[in-house]
Amino acid sequence: METILQIAAGHVALGAELAATVLIALGATDAIVRVAVLIAERRAGMRTIKDVWLRLAGWILLALEFALAADIVRTSISPSWEDLGKLGAIAAIRTMLSFFLERDLSAFEKEQVARKAPMPETRVRTSGVGGP
Repeated sequence: METILQIAAGHVALGAELAATVLIALGATDAIVRVAVLIAERRAGMRTIKDVWLRLAGWILLALEFALAADIVRTSISPSWEDLGKLGAIAAIRTMLSFFLERDLSAFEKEQVARKAPMPETRVRTSGVGGP
């Protein structure tokens, strides 16, 4: 029975690793195309390149989740202490990467919202006597 579980876990983990690889490939392809378009249109500035980088970071975050899932599945069937230690180290590293990427994405989204918000209207007095 344990052998069947190990084989099943191996297939599930392989599927999750394949998903992670495909997601990274899609994200990288998207980023390359976007940068090429920006360069061709002569719009490749710091802001637009950062937009592309943060979009790629989103793809990487998703891929990291699938890769971590694959590691958890592989380790879930009869793990040794060494396997658990490796999984813990991998999970910690991926969690830190995810944390910092997510923080950058959140900051960028807040910045985007702030840029799109209309400027507050200011009133200009036309006379020096009372009233707005």
